[in-house]
Amino acid sequence: MSKLKYQMIIQWSEEDDCFLVGFPDFPGQRWRTHGDTYELAVANGIEALESLIIAYEAVGDPLPEPSYEAGSLRN
Repeated sequence: MSKLKYQMIIQWSEEDDCFLVGFPDFPGQRWRTHGDTYELAVANGIEALESLIIAYEAVGDPLPEPSYEAGSLRN
């Protein structure tokens, strides 16, 4: 699964007092998980992404195409 190239958005929320994690390529709720620290949000985000993929595969739904911006961080 590490070769899948889905965007993971991590954003601090004053209201929730934690980092929120979302996956814009997957429809549904905006935020999928969270973490009290950035590092925990990343770890939880990876776990949430893996769970999303397993759930899609379990019901036979096709995975959404990963989106990315041209020219992003590539040399």
